[in-house]
Amino acid sequence: MFPQLSHFTDLGILLLRLMVALVFGTSGYSHVKNATERAKSIGMSKGFTVFLGIAEVAGALGVAAGVLTQLAAFGLILIMLGAIQKKIAVWHTGFWGQHSDGWHYDLMLILMNLVIAFTNGGAYVLMRHADLTVR
Repeated sequence: MFPQLSHFTDLGILLLRLMVALVFGTSGYSHVKNATERAKSIGMSKGFTVFLGIAEVAGALGVAAGVLTQLAAFGLILIMLGAIQKKIAVWHTGFWGQHSDGWHYDLMLILMNLVIAFTNGGAYVLMRHADLTVR
């Protein structure tokens, strides 16, 4: 319907990357800064919570800057799969949850990271991966 909008695809992917980075970066920072509180709230050890926070910040930086973008996106997907597993199997939270705390949010972040991974972060990245496509 609006083919001229396809010229903005890479800008859209950049904005998507920055939003994903903002969400994971602030979450990771909170895990590291308030490790004891966050560990209690998610039911994990303080050490694992700090590790999780560092992984989130590292993934956020990779996605935002476009450095090892696909690896960073897949790492963030793994984190969200762990969150969904915890919500479903341990906390018995439904898709929407009782107070919008369900796993719909986590699934949306997985899909956002899949778009980033499938597009290799778009054109605006700091480090372009070599094309290893078999022809």
